[in-house]
Amino acid sequence: MHPIAILGIVFLLIAVRQAWRIRLSIWHVMLAGAVATLLAGNITTSDAIMAINMDVMLFLFGMFVVGQALEESGYLSHLSYRLFKRARSSNSLLLCILFVAGTASAILMNDTLAIIGTPVMLLLARKHNMDSRPLLLALAFGITIGSVMSPIGNPQNLLIALNGGIGNQFFTFLGHLFIPTAINLFIAYALIKMFYKGHFGNGSLSHSQEPIKDAKLAKLSRIALLIIFMMIIAKVLFVILGFEFDFRLTYIALAASLPVLLFSGKRINIIRNVDWGTLIFFASMFVLMQSVWDSGFFQRLIEGSGIKIDSLGMILWSA
Repeated sequence: MHPIAILGIVFLLIAVRQAWRIRLSIWHVMLAGAVATLLAGNITTSDAIMAINMDVMLFLFGMFVVGQALEESGYLSHLSYRLFKRARSSNSLLLCILFVAGTASAILMNDTLAIIGTPVMLLLARKHNMDSRPLLLALAFGITIGSVMSPIGNPQNLLIALNGGIGNQFFTFLGHLFIPTAINLFIAYALIKMFYKGHFGNGSLSHSQEPIKDAKLAKLSRIALLIIFMMIIAKVLFVILGFEFDFRLTYIALAASLPVLLFSGKRINIIRNVDWGTLIFFASMFVLMQSVWDSGFFQRLIEGSGIKIDSLGMILWSA
């Protein structure tokens, strides 16, 4: 079967996977697509392994470990009180969620925030007797929009930062994308309020702090967050000072995960609860898309059309 046919089937199954009694996860579909392209001989096993971008995989793994530790220790819920206690109404809570999620996703990656932020939104909805849907949408909008302004905000940005020849990656992304990101967060606020009229008002909210579940793991989680901040600063300074050192963005996530993996007695449970489905999804996607690229289908299509694929307008339109 041709890789384009397999890709089309994968897209179709992703679109309709919840329509049947058999519930397929998105990683099931992508893994099936990667296996199909291997069985069809569209890509060799060695080429498939080489296609998997280990920088992205290791970065995701490291961030998922940190995220899991934040959640299991109870430090995340504890921290959410400090972040949202100033929100005195449901209106200000919605705005706060959007900007906190947006800022946090630029540091911890949006996939991580989606995983660890969902129980926090459900907790907030339960505490304040609110509909959880607009809060979950605020989380989804916030992490998607906010992740744009950082080279480690999402896997797509990470790939661009790793392969785009960008010098000072953090300054470059932030300098070009901070203002558009802030504008879009305000637009998201207006849209959620428009679609959920009557769910938000100026009535006073009463906040309470959640207890820490595991003090040792919470301490390790705080250390992990500190390592992320310190290594981002170090990465920026290395570029500014012109140090010739291969300071990969992947090192930030792996270094942050080390305190948890080395010193937590719950390391096995944390590793077991890492979002392996997302990791399998990305690994499978790399394999499938490499087979599509190797087929030359899109290259021939672009060459035959005469489209200038590297023009700004075409990039925006195709994206």
